[in-house]
Parts: sequence; structure tokens; C-alpha cells
Amino acid sequence: MSGPVITVEQISKRYIIGHQRAKGEDGLRHALETAARNPLTWFWKKMKGIRQEKEEFWALKDVSFEVNQGEVVGIIGQNGAGKSTLLKILSRITEPTHGRIRLKGRVASLLEVGTGFHQELTGRENIFLNGAILGMSRAEIRRKFDEIVAFSEIEQFLDTPVKRYSSGMYVRLAFAVAAHLEPEILVVDEVLAVGDAAFQNKCLGRMADIAHSGRTALFVSHNMAAVQRLCSKCVLLRRGRLASFGKTQHAITQYLNESSSRAECSLEDFPKRSGSGLIRFTSFHLEDAEGRRVECVQSGMDFSIVLGFRCRNEASCRQADVGFSLHLPDTTMLAVLYASYSGQVFPIVPAEGEFRCVIRALPLKEGRYPVGIRVVVNGDEADWPQGFVGEVEVVTGDFFGTGMRGFQGAAPLLLTGAWHLKDNHDAVQCVN
Repeated sequence: MSGPVITVEQISKRYIIGHQRAKGEDGLRHALETAARNPLTWFWKKMKGIRQEKEEFWALKDVSFEVNQGEVVGIIGQNGAGKSTLLKILSRITEPTHGRIRLKGRVASLLEVGTGFHQELTGRENIFLNGAILGMSRAEIRRKFDEIVAFSEIEQFLDTPVKRYSSGMYVRLAFAVAAHLEPEILVVDEVLAVGDAAFQNKCLGRMADIAHSGRTALFVSHNMAAVQRLCSKCVLLRRGRLASFGKTQHAITQYLNESSSRAECSLEDFPKRSGSGLIRFTSFHLEDAEGRRVECVQSGMDFSIVLGFRCRNEASCRQADVGFSLHLPDTTMLAVLYASYSGQVFPIVPAEGEFRCVIRALPLKEGRYPVGIRVVVNGDEADWPQGFVGEVEVVTGDFFGTGMRGFQGAAPLLLTGAWHLKDNHDAVQCVN
């Protein structure tokens, strides 16, 4: 098979949203139709003066791209961008309002946990049921049954009705069945987040195997490390439209930058602050390694904390020391870094400017970390906003260089190191 196996041409999907408001009159035709369909509901709304209005919502609008055989393509974007809607159209679960798609080969979809499972049937029975729904023959399921069970790691509960399964057990079994279908096209939504870290890494490994086998996969995820590891290309959706389609790193950079307009925080009117006021902070924002303002940063990436300031008297603004602190959401201090810690004190400060601190290979896991700031001039406090001036929002990145994200629920700090195994004769390096 050569050429594109997935062709998306001007796909659009429209939904009708109903609204109610308690003023005005409905049109006569609409009122008669409503009364005929459900007279009690119509009478109740009429008594309450409630009016039903409708609004068009385009979940997707004029989206076009092609995916060639053997490519693993990531689909990324903010919540509500249209990612899941696109996958449902590609999986032929829902029809587009406009446009068309062309698929060459068998498609296996894993869009929602437990889709195609019967609650009253056991795990064993659901393997056969779900496999049949996905297009596997009974002989094919029997041949791969042991592999599916081993991959799912739920052998102990194989003859238990799935209604008693946890969400994690659901996703293990569902992914195991879909991953062993060996389709020409595999479509996976962000369901892997339900599993634990070890199982997520196992699933990512399986998807890497699928990519290396020459099959095609579409992968929706907010885990940028996994997208970087698996995907050769990325579709970036923004409010239902195609914002970018091309190299993965370019799309991820756009994704991180697309909301940068909200990243800057003005400190001109910060409510409570102490200090002489010789220097006053005026703004706070984050920048990536190329100097672009960003709203969030990835684990393992270089970025800068940028603090705008104004100096009241340049002649007196000498020997300035500036610092910031990072905190956990419960306000526990996580780290502090002043310029003086690395031997840097600014002997002369201009009337206006920016203090910029470059952080290398951010060693924090996904989360939001409030930021406090302070500046000292000649040993005396100049400005200290009492409270947090903003936050560093961290999204999962490839900190370890392996696509692994570490254990969920662990401490926020990420460390790298070299592991060794020593026997009675030699030291053998195992991991760098």
C-alpha cells in the first residue's frame, strides 16, 4: 500500500446548542411544533415564560490533512479544540456535517474506556466480544488470547464481570484488545492517562512497535513527552480549525505558545508589598529558549523567568540582588534562587528594564508552581510583593530523554543519574 492511507478533506462538524431565556415570545410555528411534540412541557414553559433558543457550534471547521502509511501522527490542542470530535469522525462513530474522509485499511479505535464492553460479561467474554466488534475473527482472538491477557495484567480477574473492574483495569483490557488487533490504522484518544505509570510506558512501547511495523496510528495526548517520542508529525487544532500540520516539535512549540497572551501579569497595582520602592516590579512573564512568551513550559526544557521593573532613582539603584521562589500549591516553598547565589549582583540598574533568570532543564513534573519575587538594593529591601505574583505551569516533557514521565503521585522534583550494577569483579554501567 502506497500513498496516503488517511485523507481528510475540508471536514466540518456542527452541533446545535439549545438555550433558554425567560423573556420574549417564540414564533408561532415553533410554538405549535413544541406543543404538538410535548404538550405538558410546552405548557410548563409557557407558564414560566421560558423561551428556547438554538445556537450553532462548529466543533470542527474546514480541517484537511493527509497521513501516509507507517506514520504516527499526534493530535494536540487545548481542551475543546476538536481533537476527540476529529477522532470520532475518523472512526466513523459520527458523521461530518461537511467534507469527507478516505481510509485505506482496517481501523481500530480506542476512544473511551470500556467502549464495546458488556457490564455483565466477564473479562474473558469481553475479549471475544470487543475483539469481534473491532473486526477480529474468533480464530484470530483465540490465537492472540494469551498475549492479550498477559499484556493487560488482569489474569487474576479474567472471569470476573467487568462491572466490578476499576477504571484502570478497564483501560488495561481495552487497550490490550485494540493493540493486538494489528490494524492498518490505530486511533487512540487520551485514555492511557487512566493507567498507572508503568502501564502507560508499556502502552507507549506497544505503540512504538506499531509505528516500527509500518502501520499507521493517530494519537491524541496532552503528554508532550509521549508525543515527541512517538510521533513524526503533529496536527495542532485550535478552536476547531487546523492551526498547524507538520513536524512534531514545531507543533508542540506552537501549542505551548498559543495562549501566551495570558502569560503576562502586570504588577503595577499589586495590592500589598513592602520595601523602600527604590526599585518596583512592574510585570512577570515566562519565555522559552528563543525568547517567545509562553504560558506553560515543559519538564526538561530551558526557559526564563522575566521580571519587568522601574527604578525611582538611577543614582541610588546600585548593587541590586534579585530572586524568586517556587512553591507547591499548598504554599510550601520548593526552591529559592537569588542572583547572589551564583555570584551575580547588578552594580548599576537602569531606569527601566527586565531582570531575567534562565533556568536550564527544568527538573519539575507536571503541575502549577506559584512564584514569589523580591529585590534588594545595597542590602536593603526595595520591593517584596507579599504573596504570589504568578505561577510556572509545567506540562509533561521528555526530561529523561526516553519519553517516560516518572511515577504519578511522586514528589515534584525530577532527578537524573547514572545507575551501576557491581558484582564481585567489575562495575557494569546499566543506565546513563
